[in-house]
Amino acid sequence: MEQDALSPEKHAEQTAEEAVEQAPNDAAAPADQPNQEGPKHYAGFINIIGRPNVGKSTLTNALVGEKLSVITPKAQTTRHRIFGLVNGDDYQMVFSDTPGIIHEPMYKLQKQMNEYVHSSFLDADVMLLVTEPGESFADDDPTLERLGRMEIPLMVLINKADKGDPEQLKALHDQWQGQFPRAEVRIIAAKTGEGVAALKEKLRSMLPEHPPYFDKDTWTDRPERFFVTEIVREKILLNYKQEIPYSVEVAVETFQETEAIIRIRTLIFANRQSQKAILIGREGQALKRVGMAARQDLETFFGKQVHLELFVKVREGWRDKEADLRSFGYDG
Repeated sequence: MEQDALSPEKHAEQTAEEAVEQAPNDAAAPADQPNQEGPKHYAGFINIIGRPNVGKSTLTNALVGEKLSVITPKAQTTRHRIFGLVNGDDYQMVFSDTPGIIHEPMYKLQKQMNEYVHSSFLDADVMLLVTEPGESFADDDPTLERLGRMEIPLMVLINKADKGDPEQLKALHDQWQGQFPRAEVRIIAAKTGEGVAALKEKLRSMLPEHPPYFDKDTWTDRPERFFVTEIVREKILLNYKQEIPYSVEVAVETFQETEAIIRIRTLIFANRQSQKAILIGREGQALKRVGMAARQDLETFFGKQVHLELFVKVREGWRDKEADLRSFGYDG
């Protein structure tokens, strides 16, 4: 994600070097000449990791101020690594939401989801570990061991403080502080916003000096079509039980936008033939519920009328086929 353009600081530094080389020795600038460098800019990747369903996506959305990630009560809701940007005149915070860590992945999709988590260790400027009351870790947990070896700033966030007992939360705070003496441990409630504003301000102060990584006019690295698929998938997670929500993938076939309306044709891929009838439901009622709920959210998201068509197809065993995973955007 290195930028091709020179930063203001590097440009000023290079120009100064060229001027010294070209000027005669007796024409050197006085030693007390004012610093000609431009204003400083700060930017960095703040990567959020943790186990499934601890509130990582809720926290990401609260920090970014947009509905960036799907939120449901079910585990393994997030499948991709998603960047959300918070921009200011002199800073850019790049928040990275990741899938929940799966210690024993059952198929290639889950292995790829774990790869997104692993990649977050490679580019982080600040790492956030989100946990919750009642969660336990083995002494040799590989994620904790890796966090302990990292030299970048680490914060442990005990989420869902609104559901925890004060004494229990204090004990957890002390336990995590003992686990990671150099880390900052905070107790928050992402859903209610408790502690989120203070956390955001603290993270802002931890950014390294760097030019922006992304255009300052945007708030995510993902295209509009991605959010269409995520909104539809969220409604599937909320409207179906058991294995169905985890066995489907969503893809946008056509996206046509005019000034007045957006027309979207979306495909829902089932993992087995037997799941197709369940997704459609009797007389199409189940699919209709998903479509109505998704359309309402899409109209809010885009701020205009949306015409949404949903079609169910079968792609046998897609979760374990590399070609299918790549076609759905799971490319690492």
